[in-house]
Amino acid sequence: MRRHFLHGKLSLSGMHYLKENGKSVNWLLAADNEVWVWVMGDGPGDKRYDQICDEIIAERARQQAQKEAGELRKEKEKELIRRFSVSLKREEKGVKDTLRQKEVEKKAEAEQATKAAAEHEQIQMELKQKEEEERRRQEEEIRHLEEERTQQLYINLKEAQEMVQKNEKEDPEWRESLRKSKAADERRRSIAKQARDDYKRLSLKAIERGKVSAISQNFQKPQLPVKPPVPPRRHAVNRKECDVRKDARHQKLSDNKQESIIRWFREQQIPLRAGYEKYCDVIAPWFHGIITRQEAEELLNKKGPGTFLIRISERMIGYCLSYRSSDGFKHFLIDSSKDSYTFFGVDQLQHVTLADLVEYHKDEPITLVGAELLLEPCGQCRDPPDYAYLFH
Repeated sequence: MRRHFLHGKLSLSGMHYLKENGKSVNWLLAADNEVWVWVMGDGPGDKRYDQICDEIIAERARQQAQKEAGELRKEKEKELIRRFSVSLKREEKGVKDTLRQKEVEKKAEAEQATKAAAEHEQIQMELKQKEEEERRRQEEEIRHLEEERTQQLYINLKEAQEMVQKNEKEDPEWRESLRKSKAADERRRSIAKQARDDYKRLSLKAIERGKVSAISQNFQKPQLPVKPPVPPRRHAVNRKECDVRKDARHQKLSDNKQESIIRWFREQQIPLRAGYEKYCDVIAPWFHGIITRQEAEELLNKKGPGTFLIRISERMIGYCLSYRSSDGFKHFLIDSSKDSYTFFGVDQLQHVTLADLVEYHKDEPITLVGAELLLEPCGQCRDPPDYAYLFH
């Protein structure tokens, strides 16, 4: 089966798990510093499918033949050693008997014993030579058999493959499956190409917008972030409900995790104008404090598709963009760990402020599949707003 490999993107739940466990994801970049995407069969040097199959069959035949030749070689070697070892033992036994007999005889026959020893040595050398010649001959025979077996196995495997392909082509279900597989291959190739083109387009737009923003800021006086004034508390219509909200807020602030998130926001994010409008010291209507996923969906449920808000996550240090789509709600984690803001696993474009991120995605979708455009910010329904205690 032909395989295609795409450098995919992590899901939201996967990125959420990595963030909670202190892990990170690094995208593989090519030599041109772009996200690396490889589609098998799409390159100029990739082999054809039938060529790869033919090479696999030939390799299997060669390995099987080598295995059989190795077993045959072991058997021949055992037989050769056994046969020549028997001959050597017989010769040694005869020589020992002769020497024993010669020792009994007179000393005058010592020359004959020396001659017998020389003959014995000569015989041993001749036997070894014969053994080497026999071993070489057997090796040639085994190599010849291995080549013939390789060719035979290759033909058998090739015929079996052709038979299977012939039967599959006659099967209508197989033809339909093949058609769907080819269509899926084309879709994957098209998606990969579209992803590369969109990434280049979005990168160029981000660069151009960054240049325009830098030029406009040169003509403006730098302003230090000012804490927004907290509107005066109005009298609650329901005193009991007001007390419940106050107790719930106090319980959140007393929690160690909540306190660390609040401290992070005050010390690191307020100097970066997090939550402010881009060119004025006013809190943006889309900014919310530490609210839960369920609370965000309750706020968005009263609005139409395209409504959004950015909230501080109650589970981890960071932000989450909650979005109302036509078929439900979506939540996108925002990475703010490098004094910039970007979505986890989405566009990988870095923005200087949260306001820049929002402005950018008013015209450009967050994901190509969902086409999420930030159309309408979801404002506050509480008095005071849910972010008021963050700036005290």
